[in-house]
Amino acid sequence: MAGGFSTGTAGSEFEAKITPIVIISCIMAATGGLMFGYDVGVSGGVTSMDPFLKKFFPVVYRNKQNPNIDSNYCKYDNQGLQLFTSSLYLAGLTSTFVASYTTRNFGRRPSMLIAGCFFIVGTILNAAAQDLAMLIIGRISLGCGVGFANQAVPLFLSEIAPTRIRGGLNILFQLNITIGILFANLVNYGTNKISGGWGWRLSLGLAGLPAGLLTLGALFVVETPNSLVERGLLEEGKSVLRRIRGIDNVEPEFLELVEASRVAKEVKHPFRNLLKRRNRPQLVIAIALQIFQQLTGINAIMFYAPVLFDTLGFGSDAALYSAVITGAVNVLSTVVSIYSVDKVGRRMLLLEAGVQMFLAQVVIAVILGIKVKDHNDDLQKGFAIMVVIMICTFVSAFAWSWGPLGWLIPSETFPLETRSAGQSVTVCTNLLFTFVIAQAFLSMLCHFKWGIFLFFASWVLVMSAFVLFLVPETKNIPIEEMTEKVWRQHWLWKKYIDADYHTEGAKIDGTDAAKKNGHSNGFDPVTQL
Repeated sequence: MAGGFSTGTAGSEFEAKITPIVIISCIMAATGGLMFGYDVGVSGGVTSMDPFLKKFFPVVYRNKQNPNIDSNYCKYDNQGLQLFTSSLYLAGLTSTFVASYTTRNFGRRPSMLIAGCFFIVGTILNAAAQDLAMLIIGRISLGCGVGFANQAVPLFLSEIAPTRIRGGLNILFQLNITIGILFANLVNYGTNKISGGWGWRLSLGLAGLPAGLLTLGALFVVETPNSLVERGLLEEGKSVLRRIRGIDNVEPEFLELVEASRVAKEVKHPFRNLLKRRNRPQLVIAIALQIFQQLTGINAIMFYAPVLFDTLGFGSDAALYSAVITGAVNVLSTVVSIYSVDKVGRRMLLLEAGVQMFLAQVVIAVILGIKVKDHNDDLQKGFAIMVVIMICTFVSAFAWSWGPLGWLIPSETFPLETRSAGQSVTVCTNLLFTFVIAQAFLSMLCHFKWGIFLFFASWVLVMSAFVLFLVPETKNIPIEEMTEKVWRQHWLWKKYIDADYHTEGAKIDGTDAAKKNGHSNGFDPVTQL
């Protein structure tokens, strides 16, 4: 399981029906992922549209039009253009700290509502932008929405869902991100054909649809019982628990919530606790997975897919069409992960995807190295199709492995007393490296040329070795038994766990000895994809 509750018997579940209110609430909340995905996908499309470039980035437009100025690989190399894309992630990184406080102290719904409002303001500013400053401010507002949504939505999904479908509903957020990217690619393909030069405004403005859905959803969904109990609203929490579980006897689960909340509150310094030796394995793996997730090169490809295809000589229209294909592959492959993650295991998916991504990137680099020169875009139809197929092969491998699992594994490995702090570190690391890659990619493309794919391929080798030797399998292991069944069985990490537990004794930071022996309540307050 991706996480969740368990009773005293390891792996057993509380009684619960899959009620309409849970399904509707999860669908509405997951539109936060739709919004995030749309923002990722739309930026690459509009930055390949000539009217948009002419208005905001005239230098890039002139480079693109004049074959004598710079090479194919360098015509989009512009720090302002990269800032348009990456400013969203820097704002998301900053707002995550505020979002964490808001989500914990005021609830999940208010954070989702704030995210929706930021999204709406950002969409209006972008669609109506008159200059670059207005455009960047709009992206920053969208980034603040991303920060709040990425904190609140996965947390909401994990807390409201019954245990047996929690993994699937968690990946619903990741699935919606991929659907958002596909939707953005389809919109860009259509708006690029609009004469009059205002198609980019429609592309940026249509982000208002998922933004509106998230805001409306936040107004109508119920607050999670976990949040209500955490804030001392016990009777209201029990009432909501009855509604979402569809049964009257929720006492066992309610008592578990109350006890878990009590234990969590006893941990006074979760971030300081996170740095202790016994939490080193989870912290190292969580940070490494987020860094490696970006160094696969996936976001560089998804941000700039139309720009990348245009650089390779596809032409603007064909570039957007190719981006639609990769977006569709992304969605379908994420669906694969929903069904396979609890069957074949996390390690197998990550290792298989490593081989697939490495081979795809090497093939792309070879084709481009031979066929696409600095001032020659003669990529024959057969080779062009091969590049698209290889990029789709790469995207599919990522979408059923590093995409969802980069979030899922940290969420199920941190112990209760450090889970909230661990989640914040995970989100911040991801957004920081997303920003770095987004800001640097077009410059790297200019200097590395086709070698950019070999750069990312080499990192795929490194991360696959990391998984092989240092990431343990967590499939079907209850969270409260992670210490005994995972960390103490691992050839390296057991040294950190055992040494720290021996020195600190039976009582550890507000958790009792039963926690040490793998029999804690197993409550999962913060689970992200």
